[in-house]
Amino acid sequence: MTRYRQVLVVPGMASLLGVSMIARIAITADAMALTMYVVLGLDMSYAAAGGVAAALTAGMALGGPLVGRMIDRRGLRPVLLVTVVVQVVFWLSVPIMPYGILLAAAFAGGLLMVPAQPVTRQAIAAMTTAGQRRAAFALESVQGELSYMVGPAIVILCAAKVSPDVVAWGVGAAIVAGGAGIAMLNPPLRAQEEETAAGRPPRREWLDARMIAVLTMAFGTTMLLSGIDLAVVATLEEAGQVSWAAVIIAVLGVTSVIGGLVYGALTRPLPTWLLLGLLGLVTIPAGLAHDWPWLCVAVVGAGFLTAPTLATVADTVSRLAPPGVRGEATGLQSSALSAGFALGSPIVGVAIDASVPAGGFAAAGLAGLAAALIGRLLSRRSPARTRPTFPGPAEALELEPSRTGA
Repeated sequence: MTRYRQVLVVPGMASLLGVSMIARIAITADAMALTMYVVLGLDMSYAAAGGVAAALTAGMALGGPLVGRMIDRRGLRPVLLVTVVVQVVFWLSVPIMPYGILLAAAFAGGLLMVPAQPVTRQAIAAMTTAGQRRAAFALESVQGELSYMVGPAIVILCAAKVSPDVVAWGVGAAIVAGGAGIAMLNPPLRAQEEETAAGRPPRREWLDARMIAVLTMAFGTTMLLSGIDLAVVATLEEAGQVSWAAVIIAVLGVTSVIGGLVYGALTRPLPTWLLLGLLGLVTIPAGLAHDWPWLCVAVVGAGFLTAPTLATVADTVSRLAPPGVRGEATGLQSSALSAGFALGSPIVGVAIDASVPAGGFAAAGLAGLAAALIGRLLSRRSPARTRPTFPGPAEALELEPSRTGA
């Protein structure tokens, strides 16, 4: 635990992780809050609710690079002010908007969502040393896992007790509070030695084969994870045990937290493509389980590798991106993650419909393996064409990481 103590004593780090956790819990629950509002408040179908959630997700996927670019150009506080104001207006207006307007407003709200995750990743890269960074990103990934475990569950429980309007307002208030808290902390987004670095380099200089490789693997990771969730539900539905789905998801979350903490404490990192490839390999045989006790056992391997894979993706993006475009790069990372979550379920759903629930695990695992293979091939391109022109390890995706820690 020494590595984690070293990270948490960095000035401002503990408070940043605490405040951003508030926003991240709410952001992971925002789609569920809108779903509950459309179904319970507007008395419409789940298909209609899915349309609003999809609009919000699409806005977040497209808005990540946009907001990141704004941060690179204008600084953190002005962008946080704009996004906080947009969220205040959107969530206060949710109960008075008809469905058609809500669709458009959800897209706009997602487009200018408070950038809690990207900002936290940027700040970690700026506030930590090379030796601390992997443990710090492991903590950030664990934070994300806890958010996904807690946020939607709180919304579902509250929706059964209070009106969906109040639930929507509560989620919006938490997003605004988290954004305002980050603005008050105003964490540095560049290290001191990076402040004198050259301005914004052309995109072709940093969005190269290595960056595309890690973004592809980010997409593949969340595509696999969302596919696992759907395959779990399909397997339990066939067995008549759907009520146990929450237990399986909890097992995935807890083992992911454990895996992230273990990985962050290791003295030697593993490359992203290898972690993702292992994640894909251990996912495929989970389809052999046909009832909930065995499924709990079958998903342990996937859960254990989830947070380490996500942590390594974040670490690699931070190292490959020049300081002047790190906001846009982390925004692209968030977009890749969101796109993977959005596309994983329907693609795995097609595999399940065309075969059996076990086919869902196979499809999810193969998607992860394909992304790992593409990432490996892209990362092996000629260093002369892909080497970064800024401080940081050029071999962040390789099997043998640099001594500065990848």
